[in-house]
Amino acid sequence: MCGRFSLRASQRVIQSVFKVEKVPDFSPRYNIAPSSPILVIRQDVEKREALFMRWGLIPHWANEAKTDWSMINARAETVHSKPTFRDSFRKRRCLIPADGFYEWQKEEKNKKIPWYVTLPSVEVFGFAGLWDRWEKDGKLIESTTIIVTEACPELRKIHERMPVIIDPLHYDLWLGIEKDRNLQDCLDLLKPWNGKIAFWRVSTAVNRANVEGEELIKEIPTPQ
Repeated sequence: MCGRFSLRASQRVIQSVFKVEKVPDFSPRYNIAPSSPILVIRQDVEKREALFMRWGLIPHWANEAKTDWSMINARAETVHSKPTFRDSFRKRRCLIPADGFYEWQKEEKNKKIPWYVTLPSVEVFGFAGLWDRWEKDGKLIESTTIIVTEACPELRKIHERMPVIIDPLHYDLWLGIEKDRNLQDCLDLLKPWNGKIAFWRVSTAVNRANVEGEELIKEIPTPQ
């Protein structure tokens, strides 16, 4: 799964990479947690836009705006068929900018070791995401989820799953701009990352959602 990530890239870089005219103000984040507002890139009628949505998808048909922790991620294998996600997969795909994410390696006695994962050759990349708009009694919430798939071979020693990272070459396809493509083409993008990847062990301070700061992504020695 993907339960924490970071975003430190500048507004200028995000504008350039995701081809958006304007990015709302935000401060660098090193420990973005579920239920937080997170930056989302989606395709509007005429152009791409960047805006904040709540992390934890609420289907538009839900009776109440209760964020279920299971809604922070959608499995690539069932995203096209599970009722919670299938309508958004067809009509409301998005990109979620990030520059790194955390995964926890299970050890004996239920101990979990956090690792920070990033792409060494880029300043920012895009997770495959879905969004939805929930409205009731005058209250409107736009929310989002991150799609996860099997881990790439390099990561499997620490975790069996990872977020889907969309190659910039396929941003138009994922966002629905290429009208001549079909949903199977989008499903084909939901694969483990096959490019360069780097990861290192980090402090367990990241386990606390209210902790922030650059120290969280710094490498700590791995016991021999």
